Amino acid sequence: MYYDKLIFDLSTEGRKGYTLPKAEVKRYDLPKSTYLRDDCPGLPEVSELEVVRHYTNVSFKNFGIEKGFYPLGSCTMKYNPKINQDMANLPAFASLHPYQPIDTVQGVLKVYHDTQTWLSEISGLDTFTLNPYAGAHGELIGLMIIKAYHRDRGDSKRTKIIVPDSAHGTNPASATVAGLESVEVKSNPDGTVNLADLKAVLGDDIAGIMLTNPNTVGIFEKDILEIARLVHEAGGLLYYDGANLNPLLGVARPGDMGFDIMHINLHKTFSTPHGGGGPGSGPVGVTKALKPYLPKPVVEKQGDQYVIIDEPKTTLGQISHFYGNIGVVLKAYTYILSMGREHLPEIAKYSTLNANYIKESLKDVYQLPIEGICKHEFVFDGLKDKSTGVTTLDVAKRLLDFDVHPPTIFFPLVFKQTIMIEPPETESKQTIDHFISIMRQVALEASQEPDKVKGAPYNTVVKRLDEALAARKPIVKYKDLETN
Repeated sequence: MYYDKLIFDLSTEGRKGYTLPKAEVKRYDLPKSTYLRDDCPGLPEVSELEVVRHYTNVSFKNFGIEKGFYPLGSCTMKYNPKINQDMANLPAFASLHPYQPIDTVQGVLKVYHDTQTWLSEISGLDTFTLNPYAGAHGELIGLMIIKAYHRDRGDSKRTKIIVPDSAHGTNPASATVAGLESVEVKSNPDGTVNLADLKAVLGDDIAGIMLTNPNTVGIFEKDILEIARLVHEAGGLLYYDGANLNPLLGVARPGDMGFDIMHINLHKTFSTPHGGGGPGSGPVGVTKALKPYLPKPVVEKQGDQYVIIDEPKTTLGQISHFYGNIGVVLKAYTYILSMGREHLPEIAKYSTLNANYIKESLKDVYQLPIEGICKHEFVFDGLKDKSTGVTTLDVAKRLLDFDVHPPTIFFPLVFKQTIMIEPPETESKQTIDHFISIMRQVALEASQEPDKVKGAPYNTVVKRLDEALAARKPIVKYKDLETN
C-alpha cells in the first residue's frame, strides 16, 4: 500500500520572475500499522437530512451577528456583507500562490496597492503596509518603528510611551513587548486627556504617546491639536490606535490631527468580521519621514507594473508571511469599493447617531457618567439604582435571555460597573428600539425582582457559569466534562 506525495520546489526564485520547476510525484510505502483491519470502519449511517439538521441545530447554540443584535459594533462584530466573502473566495484570488512570478499576480498586487492608497486617503497618512496580522500586531510594529526612528537619531534614552488611563488594554501590553515603559496619564471628568497631567510627564525620555480618538469612552479629544503640539515639541511621536476609526470615516483624519503613525483594524472597521479570534489584518500607516521603516515586502507601482520591494535599507524586516492576510484585504477592498467616497461618511454619521440615540433613551435608568455628545460608543456605569445589588454582570447575563449579545462590560477600567455600548451603523431603528426596550425591561426587573436578574440566564443552552472557576480550572477534555 502506498500514497503519492506531490513535491513542489517553492523557492523564492519564482517570486523574482523565474519559471517554477515542474511538480514531481514520489511514491512512499505506508506502514502496515496504518492499514484498515476491516472493509467497513463501522461509522454510523445517517441521511443527508439528519446531518443538515444536526449542524443547523448546533449552529443555533452559538450566537452571531446573523442571529441577533450584537452591540459591540465596529470594534468586533460589524455586519459582513456576503459579497465581500464571495470576492475573497473567487478562484482567481484563492488559488494564487505567493511564490508565483510577479507578472502572473498583477491583479492581486493591484488590490494591495489600491487598498494602501485608499487607506492613506482615508487616514491622512502618507503610506501603508498591509503586512501586520491584527490590531495588536500593528501596534507592536508601530512601536518598533518609533523605537527605530529615535535610535537612528541617536536618541536612545527615549524609552517611555504615554498611555492614557482609558486606553485599550493592548496599548500598554504592546509597549511592554516592544521593550518600552508605559507612563499613565489621567482623564478629565469628561473622559478626555488631562493636559496638566500630560505636561507633567513630558520629557526627553518620552518616545511618544498612544491615543485613540474618539477615546475608549466614546468622547472626541477636543484638545488633540494641543496634545500633538506638546508631544512633538517634547521630541515624541503620536501613535493612533485605529480601533475607534469608525466614526471618523470620511469626516476627519488622524493625519490631519498630527498623528505620525497608526494602525487600522481592517477586519473591524472595513468589515470581515473577525469574531472568534481571526483572521485579522492590522495595516500600519506612517508619515513620509517614517516610510523607510515599514516592514518588507512593500507593494509599489513602477510604470504599468506592480512590483514587490524587498530591500529598504532601514526596514524592520519581514514581520509576517509574505504580504499579510490577503483574504481580509480583499474583503476590505470590496467594502470600500461598494461604499464609495460618497457613502463612506454615512458609516461615521449613522454609528454616531445610533449611539447617541441609545444613550439618551436609557440614561434615566442607567448611570451616565459622562454627559454630552458621544461618537460611535458610550459607557454607562451600571444601573442608576444601586440599591438593588444588581451588577453589570447580572445585566449582561439577563440580556442573553432576550437573544441579545451583551455589550462590553467592565471595560474601560475608569468606572466600576462599565457597560460599553457600541451599536454598528448597519442596524435599523426598529432593532435599536427593540434593544432599548429590553434594556429598560432589565432595569425594571432589577428594581422589582432583583433575584431574577441575578440568576440569569434561563433560556440559554448552559445556565450561569462560574467565570472565576472556569478561568482557574478550565475543562478542556470531553471526558473531564463527563466526570464533572
